Amino acid sequence: MKKWQLAARLLGVGFFIGGAIIAGLFLGLWLDEKFKTNIIWIAGLLLGIIVAFIGVFRMLLPLIDRDKSRRNGP
Repeated sequence: MKKWQLAARLLGVGFFIGGAIIAGLFLGLWLDEKFKTNIIWIAGLLLGIIVAFIGVFRMLLPLIDRDKSRRNGP
């Protein structure tokens, strides 16, 4: 993989992390407003963090597998 392709993939991962966390936070804030509470935003934030972690793992897994196979031989 070329360096610019790797950089683009990692940039996409960064945007995914930010987007997932912000989306979860806004979902929690929206639910807080709908149900007139002040605590659901924490659940939305945690949901965003969990989605970000799982998504990053799935996005980077092909890179990790390819690197392992390259070290073990052709």
